Amino acid sequence: MTRGTAGPAHPSRESVWNYPRPPRLEPFAGLIEVVFSEVTLVSSLQAWRVLETSHPPTYYVPPEDIRMEYLLPAHRTSQCEWKGVARWYDVTVAGRRAPNAAWSYPDPATDFAAIRDHVAFYAGSMDGCFVAGERVTPQPGEFYGGWITRNIEGPFKGGPGTIGW
Repeated sequence: MTRGTAGPAHPSRESVWNYPRPPRLEPFAGLIEVVFSEVTLVSSLQAWRVLETSHPPTYYVPPEDIRMEYLLPAHRTSQCEWKGVARWYDVTVAGRRAPNAAWSYPDPATDFAAIRDHVAFYAGSMDGCFVAGERVTPQPGEFYGGWITRNIEGPFKGGPGTIGW
């Protein structure tokens, strides 16, 4: 796989190579859903999405639209150069556990203040994540949390050989 370049996407598609760096935060008006162990953890029409060059969108959902009783604080933090320090959650439903499957920013950088305490989920750790009813494909790799839908085109950072993009 080679590094992509910015260029015109198909009119009904978005190229991740046209997304900005540093990333941009924008509201998302469609329905976001997350399912784990037959429980709908998230059903939201109030999500935000972060768009960054070479990455499919990452969706952040307000806590009032999440079954927070299934999210347990994990013993992990991480640092994003753009958003700040993230806290992580394990998702646990009916004895089934997905470690470090979700994260949020309790004190984000100014440009990302709108997602304070909103939560993002790794699609690959959940049984199903949906954007406007469409099941997403997880971004490749184990580090990035983007959600790929049919209207997003890559190539995407995260797979083998892409770490230096």
